[in-house]
Amino acid sequence: MVTNDAHAGEAHGSEVHSGAKGKNMMAIFSYLWVLIIIPFLTDAKKDPFVKFHLKQGLTLIVFEVIGWVVAMFIGWFPILGWLLVFLWWLASLILVIVGIVNVLHGREKDLPWIGQYAKNFKF
Repeated sequence: MVTNDAHAGEAHGSEVHSGAKGKNMMAIFSYLWVLIIIPFLTDAKKDPFVKFHLKQGLTLIVFEVIGWVVAMFIGWFPILGWLLVFLWWLASLILVIVGIVNVLHGREKDLPWIGQYAKNFKF
């Protein structure tokens, strides 16, 4: 009888763990551009942790879109324009990595430079 209780506890523990894993996946999707749609289409957006990272991810998308618009103009300038476009892209990539690392560590920490603007999103 003890072995059955032990297995039942293991099953319950894995359910809790997979729930946390699913929450983390939804939060990670928030930083992967078009995949941000997945948490929005599910009930995951109701979870405060996922909601925080959704707002951070939306802020990052706005940052990237601004970068694309700016790149259309300065990308035409040889060397300096290309360097600035590359640095903007690199900053975006670093922010994605920082956001995903925050999710994996279970932190609700604003992204550097742009994270404070996430509070402007209401949903």
